[in-house]
Amino acid sequence: MLKLNYTDVGLYMERIMTNPERLIAQRVLLAMRLGRSLLIEPGRASFLLPADIPQLKVLETALHREYGSVVTLIAVDEGFVEVGLSGSWIAEDKDAHEGMFLAVLSDRTEFLIHKLWQMSEVHISSLA
Repeated sequence: MLKLNYTDVGLYMERIMTNPERLIAQRVLLAMRLGRSLLIEPGRASFLLPADIPQLKVLETALHREYGSVVTLIAVDEGFVEVGLSGSWIAEDKDAHEGMFLAVLSDRTEFLIHKLWQMSEVHISSLA
């Protein structure tokens, strides 16, 4: 499973082996113990990858074989491609900009997406 954490300082992605139901149950329990509200709903999340990043074509090929509309790749401009994922959004309320997004894909697709995201982070930080 891919876990995307959207925070006030940006996006952090990780691959975790916990099933989504267990992770969501843990979040619900934590929110209840803290007396906080929690929104859990199906949704879509997206992030950008540089269009010239190596292995992007490998991901495109894997996505065409495995998924229809669960994962999308859309060219934003000459420099970037948007990766869109379907999954579950977990946040404090409906209008929250910070939260966690969970997407369950095949192991190969999760690995490729996570690897490309890591490569893009290194690529972007080297430009700064």
